[in-house]
Amino acid sequence: MSDVKKVVLAYSGGLDTSIILKWLEDTYGCEVVTFTADIGQGEEVEPARAKATAMGVKEIYIEDLREEYARDYVFPMFRANTIYEGEYLLGTSIARPLIAKRLVEIAKEVGADAISHGATGKGNDQVRFELGAYALMPDVKVIAPWREWDLNSRESLMAYAKEHEIPVDFAKQGKKSPYSMDANLLHISYEGDILEDPWAEPEEDMWRWSVSPEAAPDEPTYLELEYEKGDIVAINGEKMSPATVMEYLNKVGGANGIGRDDIVENRYVGMKSRGCYETPAGTIMLKAHRAMESLTLDREAMHLKDELMPRYAKTIYNGYWWSPEREAMQALIDNTQQSVNGTVRMKLYKGNVIVAGRKSDKDSLFDESIATFEDDAGAYDQKDAAGFIKLNALRLRIAAKKRK
Repeated sequence: MSDVKKVVLAYSGGLDTSIILKWLEDTYGCEVVTFTADIGQGEEVEPARAKATAMGVKEIYIEDLREEYARDYVFPMFRANTIYEGEYLLGTSIARPLIAKRLVEIAKEVGADAISHGATGKGNDQVRFELGAYALMPDVKVIAPWREWDLNSRESLMAYAKEHEIPVDFAKQGKKSPYSMDANLLHISYEGDILEDPWAEPEEDMWRWSVSPEAAPDEPTYLELEYEKGDIVAINGEKMSPATVMEYLNKVGGANGIGRDDIVENRYVGMKSRGCYETPAGTIMLKAHRAMESLTLDREAMHLKDELMPRYAKTIYNGYWWSPEREAMQALIDNTQQSVNGTVRMKLYKGNVIVAGRKSDKDSLFDESIATFEDDAGAYDQKDAAGFIKLNALRLRIAAKKRK
């Protein structure tokens, strides 16, 4: 421990990371540098500066990473139509590589000996933070207090805070949600309390970003999403940055009861975990992107992407964003997106995301003269289908004769 003189801590300003800050100083006798990232969690991050200053921190990093997060992490992931185990849109998973990157970059800038995070020893985040850090700074030392200390309950944390005079907003604590929550531009997640019983239905007042489908407006909301190379660049004719796109879709999607999900997922560390998620923007983006690809992407390229997607999703979920396999898959995915240009019209209604239309002036592969049920003027010779079917049936016919 004496080898550690300076540590960069991923610091939220909340109770857990404030305790970690003090624990690092006492246990390792080191200086702590704090890093707080704004990735769209919807809460002010500047108060973290005042809390860190009050605890004697000299070097404080507070950064607005919303655009980088949306542009370089979320949008590339959605080019692949990524979804884990058929339901989870990876809202927590995709935020961790960016935080890990900045942790090690700051460590290099300030000459730190180690980085630290507040992820527990039971979850996926410890894996994601640390795999990312090791990929970018192979010899970095990682300090994970939850795997070292004996403060394993809320009561013990509060007692530690009282003993060491760590400021706790007791008024706020009294209103604290019983759930463990994580939020960023892509989603907000809920775990713990009654959700630890997979049979228990979530309480309505748990949800923060969306109204229930029953309470959503009785009239649908229409959106036109404009795509360039697989990314949304405008909504209803208004150009928007990636982060602005997500902020807008979260707002309008939540107002229409869109994006709620209740999942039991398989964690990388081996256990099953039940969590609830609100992902309004991501739910709309996934449906709209598939609609845009359906019009503009070659059949076999689309099918190859679909076969690759579960592997890509698992790679991100398990924390391997900075791996060679993810980068290789991303190169293939991005190559397919050169023709994914056009506009999708979406209809949002009481929790439903409905494709109401799609068009692409220059990249559409839909040929009405061939697809029509009316007279196609010879564009497609239906007699050709007979030979096509017979050739594809050849192995089936041979096998059937052998069986007889």
